[in-house]
Amino acid sequence: MVTARRRKPKELGLWMNGSFVGTWALTAQGDSLQYDARWVASASGRPLSLSLPFRPGNPPHRGDLVRHYFENLLPDSKAIRERLARRYQAADTDAFALLAEAGRDCVGALQILPLGTTPELSWSIDARPLSEREVAELLHQTLEPTPLALIEGEELRLSIAGAQEKTALLRHLDQWCWPHGATPTTHILKLPMGLVGGLQLDLRHSVENEWLCSRILAAYGMPVAACDILCFEDQKVLAVERFDRRWSRDPASGQAMLLRLPQEDMCQATGISPWLKYEADGGPGMKEIMALLGGAIDPVAARRHFFKAQLLFWMLWATDGHAKNFSLFLKAGGRYEPTPLYDVLSVFPLIGEGPGKLSSHRAAMAMAVRGKNAHRKMKEILPRHWMALGIHFGIVAENGDGPRAILQELAEQTDQVIAKVQADLPPGFPSELAASILDGLRRSASSLLSFVQTA
Repeated sequence: MVTARRRKPKELGLWMNGSFVGTWALTAQGDSLQYDARWVASASGRPLSLSLPFRPGNPPHRGDLVRHYFENLLPDSKAIRERLARRYQAADTDAFALLAEAGRDCVGALQILPLGTTPELSWSIDARPLSEREVAELLHQTLEPTPLALIEGEELRLSIAGAQEKTALLRHLDQWCWPHGATPTTHILKLPMGLVGGLQLDLRHSVENEWLCSRILAAYGMPVAACDILCFEDQKVLAVERFDRRWSRDPASGQAMLLRLPQEDMCQATGISPWLKYEADGGPGMKEIMALLGGAIDPVAARRHFFKAQLLFWMLWATDGHAKNFSLFLKAGGRYEPTPLYDVLSVFPLIGEGPGKLSSHRAAMAMAVRGKNAHRKMKEILPRHWMALGIHFGIVAENGDGPRAILQELAEQTDQVIAKVQADLPPGFPSELAASILDGLRRSASSLLSFVQTA
């Protein structure tokens, strides 16, 4: 039986926490974004993106910048988009068609609704508690190609942007819940990645890998999304707490309320298509992001944060630090600052020759370390390249010293970081994976320390 596809609308309404932001339309000239004049004038008003600023006279934004912003709200896997289109019976797999059906709970604070529809303004939590079996079934169905509802009788919600299979749920009063209406989700549940890409890289332990990398980053003092490894019957997931949600209280009633926090990733901020998220494919590199961070609320701290993150990615051999894996909180008045880090995995456990392995000569940074030359391969990047990069961008340590102090600080912290992380490993954690990542980290730190002691 052929499932009827819904007709694609031509205009959609955009909302943030109950306030009307503007209209997204498909026109003969392409995608168009028109901000509402009251939103522009509001004290809480802010552009959807640094690439789509408020402008004198409030003319509409048109074309690729608008299309790219909304495309980045969706998974960038074509297979996942096709699965979503079948589930939602959407007219197409493009952003407008999918978000017309599933835009009520996007990344950040944006809600996308049929034009003329007003979102529910109740701040009360409206959700149905789920049993462990129901969560397990939901996770099973995340991988199914059928258009069936994930939970019978419940409305469908959009998967989070990215290339990995995942879903989102509400955690409330120590229970996992399926939210209704305007109630947001609080956690992203990420399934193991399995065998990935043409090389069939073995990422069946991606959940443990990402959990360990997040613990390592946190031990170095980096802000990172909180996460836990959970099991629902036979389904293992990484439950990641959403940093674009915040619990608060209604000042009138004292009732708990869940706020959506505006944010965007660096592809959106620079106006780039999600298909170009890697610098090698034409996406933003460190130069473009450093320039953008120069306008942050605290540009010195923001650029230091980005520099340290990239340096730690090199120490961990974390190869997926592309533009969609760095984001910004968008504040009122056009101000912005970096979000915590997220989606960090090490390829140390994959290094080797043969099936399911990655040659050490192919492991590369998502963004090149540029000096006189561009250095992308992990084995070719040396501590002196990081020193030169930090000097070039004027990176300042918290004590006011130059980038050498940051290299030394991270190197000298490493033994303590490893000891702390090892003490926190849960029972049954894959020992080979942990040893591979921690031994690789120790080698990177030794290289840094040798450099700063002789430089």
